[in-house]
Amino acid sequence: MKRTLLLVALIVATSLSAVADKGMWLPSLISSRIKDMKQKGFKLSAEDIYSINKASMKDAVVLFDGGCTGEIVTEQGLLLTNHHCGYDAIQALSTVEHDYLTNGFWAMSNAEELPCPGLKVHILVRMEEVTERIAAGESRDEIIAKAEAEGVGFKASVESMYYGNEAYLFIYREFSDVRLVGAPPTTIGKFGADNDNWIWPRHTGDFSIFRIYADKDNNPAAYSADNKPYTPARHFEISTKGVKEGDFTMIYGFPGNTQEYITSDAVRYVAETSDPLKIDLRTQRLDIIGAAQKQSSETRIKYAAKQANIANAWKKWQGEVKGINRLGTLSKKLDYEARFRKDNPDKAYLLDSLSEAYNRNYEGYFTYELYNETLRGIELQQVVYIGLNSTIDDEKKAAAMAQFYKDFDINVDRQLAVAMLTAYCDNALVISEELEALVAAHGGAAAYAEWLYDNTKLDSIEGATMEAILNDPITEFVFAIEPIREFASHYAYRNFSNIPDIERWYRPYVKALMEWDKERAFFPDANLTLRVAYGKVAGYDYADGEYHLPQTTLEGIIAKDNPEIYDYNVPQALRDAYAKKDYGRWGVNINGKYTVPVCFIATNHTTGGNSGSPVINGKGELIGINFDRTWLSTMSDIEFDETLCRNIICDIRYVLFVIDKVGGAGWLIDEMGIK
Repeated sequence: MKRTLLLVALIVATSLSAVADKGMWLPSLISSRIKDMKQKGFKLSAEDIYSINKASMKDAVVLFDGGCTGEIVTEQGLLLTNHHCGYDAIQALSTVEHDYLTNGFWAMSNAEELPCPGLKVHILVRMEEVTERIAAGESRDEIIAKAEAEGVGFKASVESMYYGNEAYLFIYREFSDVRLVGAPPTTIGKFGADNDNWIWPRHTGDFSIFRIYADKDNNPAAYSADNKPYTPARHFEISTKGVKEGDFTMIYGFPGNTQEYITSDAVRYVAETSDPLKIDLRTQRLDIIGAAQKQSSETRIKYAAKQANIANAWKKWQGEVKGINRLGTLSKKLDYEARFRKDNPDKAYLLDSLSEAYNRNYEGYFTYELYNETLRGIELQQVVYIGLNSTIDDEKKAAAMAQFYKDFDINVDRQLAVAMLTAYCDNALVISEELEALVAAHGGAAAYAEWLYDNTKLDSIEGATMEAILNDPITEFVFAIEPIREFASHYAYRNFSNIPDIERWYRPYVKALMEWDKERAFFPDANLTLRVAYGKVAGYDYADGEYHLPQTTLEGIIAKDNPEIYDYNVPQALRDAYAKKDYGRWGVNINGKYTVPVCFIATNHTTGGNSGSPVINGKGELIGINFDRTWLSTMSDIEFDETLCRNIICDIRYVLFVIDKVGGAGWLIDEMGIK
């Protein structure tokens, strides 16, 4: 107990010394930050943010689909998140006849809302530290089982903080009846697509609307026509007063992954090996998919979600490398470690041990990343995994097969297989004897891949019989790469630093840093648990003589509008509203122009998982939906620089404008209580 209290005291003492808009703070400990937050414009209390005794903001924030955030905005469970977070669900509901990606979707009553099979949201019930319970011998499984027995639909997890120096229990209510209510056309929700991704100025209406349903007792339940809209303990009130530079902002969401405390070994691997390799491989995949999408509307829809998923990290890694190099992060890490060694000679062995562990695991983690970006992306092998899966019955296999072939094109996959098998063989540190023999027998990787697709019978669902699967050359390929998959699976961790042989040295190292560096603000790395980040609306100096203002408007959308380019071809309704200046109550004067605000930027510390997070003003009101970072900010997963790092937010006034003037769904605005 004394050890834990000492560690908490160190965290609080160091965090209070921080003045920069940096950090992702556990909401249950937010009282340690509340003084600084109030000095910067927050008007409420710590208990308004997080409480287990009364309704608080935490009750209005959801973990959306296991990787994003959303916020509840009405008493009827209406939920806002990003368009790109809802993209998979929207794509799954889309067909050529009902293309909700291209045209958008707007329910005009509860009865028209569309069920989204497989989509789940989680609402935090409470979090509590369990470090001492584990130290006393209670297993994580026991802690989780006890927690999940407390209520209907409860799901729990135990998560490590500070590389295992602390452990916290998170208890959620899991809702599986979630329905699509509204989505703008893709040329609003994904305006600019890959060209504008991670870029400022930005003009993307990155939002979608869902609703949570529950049973008659307001408990989580499987989909049923008898279910009712969920009544939350708390929902966010919406402010349409807008923002100005310097205004307080708070992000409340589920950031996925940061690496604040990694050593120079890890930074060097990311900047010099991992990111450059993955950028090159994804460029090849995107070129192949993009060319096919241009040739066919059907292929464009089939591969829309896949293309978006590939492109998102691809561009992020490019900005990350640029940001790391621009900030000199590697040199800073080396200098910091040199000072640690000098001041703590008795603990220098921790850095040596970490470096040795990185060297031991290099081959394995590199193979995992290479396999993940190449061989795993050859989709046709999924038919073999489905067909040979003995844990599911024939009915489930048939459904899985139908879902796979619905979004599959054999010609696209052939090209991907040729490129990715070649890339794996060219870069491999580990290769199976079986794959090596097959590649040699067919005259090289590319020739072998072509032969596979010339001879497979699995090109359609009709051909994917069990007999065909058992005798198909794709099955032989799957078994040939199985030793590689098996080897790589031992290194399938979120980051290089999370491999147990490495991570075990971070626990004493981070503890030693906390004891040594009293001026540093220590917060736990993001791990998809609920966090608070705060800052302010702010522009920034992008380059010499080039200052970027913090607000964009409808004028910028119209300037980019181009009917000949799919990603910039805005709906006619938007053009008409602009031409007539038909902005209704969403029109404002910005810099002397009557217009509609679209996006703004702030200094909140965010990462993946914060997509869809509510952006809140000093009064606790919703003012926007977080959806991105500026390109050079993506290195903030490793080093946050408040002079450069900016998160990008869709202004809530633009969300409401689109719902009203493009979607014609005024009933949703009425439900939100907007006057």
